[in-house]
Amino acid sequence: MQSLQGQFLIASRKLNDSNFFRTVVLLVQHREEGAMGLIVNRPLQTTVREAWEQVSDEACACQAPLHQGGPCEGPLMAIHNDDSLSELEIIPGVHFTTSRESIEDLVAQANGRSKFFIGYAGWSAGQLEAEIEEGSWLTAPVTLDQVYGDEDGWESLSKTVSRAAAYPWLDPKLIPDDPSVN
Repeated sequence: MQSLQGQFLIASRKLNDSNFFRTVVLLVQHREEGAMGLIVNRPLQTTVREAWEQVSDEACACQAPLHQGGPCEGPLMAIHNDDSLSELEIIPGVHFTTSRESIEDLVAQANGRSKFFIGYAGWSAGQLEAEIEEGSWLTAPVTLDQVYGDEDGWESLSKTVSRAAAYPWLDPKLIPDDPSVN
């Protein structure tokens, strides 16, 4: 098995599960035992600061939206670019943490790049590979702007990946000069 950690999963047009419809998932971890990811394009109507004020008396400088990371319950999680607060480096420049102390530092400083999540997406051993094989997910390399950016990203990523997948089948030598003979 080749790990897809640090790749995007882009929900294909045929994936109609409401938990993942038109989502872009950053694969945080992918091993033989299963996979874990965070939906990066599902911001909630609540900011990190609004949520933080309900659970802590500590200062919060982060005004960014809180994100729905997936349908599985879990602790508050963050992806960020501060390697000193990292539990796991997903790719260079993207770190993951759930540690309370690290989360407190991240929300207090609000300098650098970060996104905060409630919930996550999880797959048991072989489940993700089967879903990819059946065409539910497309994969693409991650860019830092797409991870930390605010735009939805699903439309542009799905088009780019679909074009790239079709490209080997498009041989300009086989395209007729007269399109009516297609």
